[in-house]
Amino acid sequence: MIRDERIPSDELRRIDEEIRSDWPTGADVDFEEAIAYHESLPERKRFADVLESADKPLLQPRAGVPRLDDQIELLEYLHGEGKADLLPTTIDSYTRDNEYEKAQQGLEKARETGDDTLNGFPAVNHGVEGCRELIEAIDAPIEVRHGTPDARLLAAITFAGGFQSFEGGPISYNIPYTKRHGLEETIERWQFVDRLAGAYTQRGVRINREPFGPLTGTLVPPSIAIAIGIVEGQLAATQGVRSITLGYGQVGNVVQDVAALNALRDLANEYLPDEVVVTTVFHEWMGGFPPDEARANGVISLGGMTAAIAQPDKVITKSPQEFQGVPTMQANAAGLRTTRQVIDMAIEQNIGIDGIVEEQDLIERETRCLMDAIFTHGDGDVVQGTIKAFDSGALDVPFAPSDSAKGAILPARDDDGRVRIFEWADLEMDDDIKEIHKARLSQRADTEGREQSFRMVADDVDAISDGKLIGRP
Repeated sequence: MIRDERIPSDELRRIDEEIRSDWPTGADVDFEEAIAYHESLPERKRFADVLESADKPLLQPRAGVPRLDDQIELLEYLHGEGKADLLPTTIDSYTRDNEYEKAQQGLEKARETGDDTLNGFPAVNHGVEGCRELIEAIDAPIEVRHGTPDARLLAAITFAGGFQSFEGGPISYNIPYTKRHGLEETIERWQFVDRLAGAYTQRGVRINREPFGPLTGTLVPPSIAIAIGIVEGQLAATQGVRSITLGYGQVGNVVQDVAALNALRDLANEYLPDEVVVTTVFHEWMGGFPPDEARANGVISLGGMTAAIAQPDKVITKSPQEFQGVPTMQANAAGLRTTRQVIDMAIEQNIGIDGIVEEQDLIERETRCLMDAIFTHGDGDVVQGTIKAFDSGALDVPFAPSDSAKGAILPARDDDGRVRIFEWADLEMDDDIKEIHKARLSQRADTEGREQSFRMVADDVDAISDGKLIGRP
């Protein structure tokens, strides 16, 4: 039975040798040599140090293309023209599914045709040498961003390749992403990723780990996102990770988003060990965008304003071409500049909004209910508690494709546009909190002259892409 226990060093080496045989480039990983390589990198490329020492929110886009030269060009543009502080390397879907042969075929075709035949950078296929070429070419820290239930080989190669930040986790890269992997399996796989990051950290190379906060990206109640982030942070800390960035995805109501980011910061510092340096990341709107680029820029600007008030350590930006799919690098850079403009104009104004303290208190109470349920289900063990809480529905995520979650709860916005829970199913929550949600959704129903129903949920899912916040009839 898997538990929240640190993987012994000999077991870490055994798994490492096993997974590196999954693709030929794994043979080039040498831990001791990789430590020396990381030590040779200048301070401006050391992700955790740059992030943790920032005095204002740092900006980071998403970006990944198959060919190395194109990825270098893309990141140079986003750094130079977009003024990105931190840079990404988004990994392709085949790699995320551990289908390295298909990724290799796509990479070879991209090299032959010059077309983007993959939807990201196949880091495993590029290997340690290719990753280091990318790290050396870009004068800023770079993070691996992906979506991989089993990221063990990807972590081994990219860590050895010089990357010092790695996104994802066993819950956030399972529940919103896959039906093929059970939660116990992904937790076990990610214990290796975190233990490997912890091994580098023990040798003085602090690998930053960032759980994926937005989850399904669709009206996720803040307390659910925060509780899952804290759990993934605890799992990483057990394995020796000491730089952890917890994330939250914008829901669009400024009061609730600021309150949630404040709650995330406070609760993370409370629940995670003192030796862990906690930072926060705010994801601009992850749902559907308006097709009109001017309106899309409005959505991005609201994210920038929220970040200016809440002041997370990092912001993941969006582009005005989100509706189309993968944006051009020019549009991606424009999203960065739009966000920076709003933050720079608003951050020194000390903007105060009524209701943030009360909303934060509610979010923290909800989160504690979920954390208590996890600890109770696992008799104090967070791994077993998480698995059993999801299995019973005491912990759940809306619109989740994974078979490891019930996916039975339904969110809807209240009359102010804050995300509440319309259908609780078996989610573990105090009755007085449920009554607060019910009353606020009832107020909206009265305003709109209709009954509370699933129609509200459906209307809200599409509201922002339709140019509004609440799905009014």
